[in-house]
Amino acid sequence: MVPSAKSFFEEVRAVYAETAAALELSGPVETTHVLPVSAYKRGALAYRVSLDFREGAVECDVSFTTDSLTFTVDIEPLAIAAGVVEKRGGISYSARNLKQMRKSLLGQAGYVQRVHPLLTDATTIEDLMRRAGAREWHGHRSTPEQ
Repeated sequence: MVPSAKSFFEEVRAVYAETAAALELSGPVETTHVLPVSAYKRGALAYRVSLDFREGAVECDVSFTTDSLTFTVDIEPLAIAAGVVEKRGGISYSARNLKQMRKSLLGQAGYVQRVHPLLTDATTIEDLMRRAGAREWHGHRSTPEQ
């Protein structure tokens, strides 16, 4: 059985606590509008960890917003494009039970730790996001500050 939103938020807080502190990320901001999402942010860069009940999966997306563009990509292709991971399949996405979800969260948090140092230079982030196949939106999105 897929863990509850409450369990998901508890696990994300536990797994990402050290990562958030080390990378000076604010958060988590936890929402349940459509899916449970736990977000961490530093400047224009955001990491959003979500639980998909239907698929029984957790996923970490990385977003970067400029004045005119917003990029969003999954952590694994970003890690590959950044050269910190050689190929797909190094992390799990499964969240069919608490043990699988914890394993997936730990692996994805590890990728965040490896990729984040390469996302501190605004002049290179756009190119890296594009090489990773990020979805790209033009125009400023009006979203509440997190």
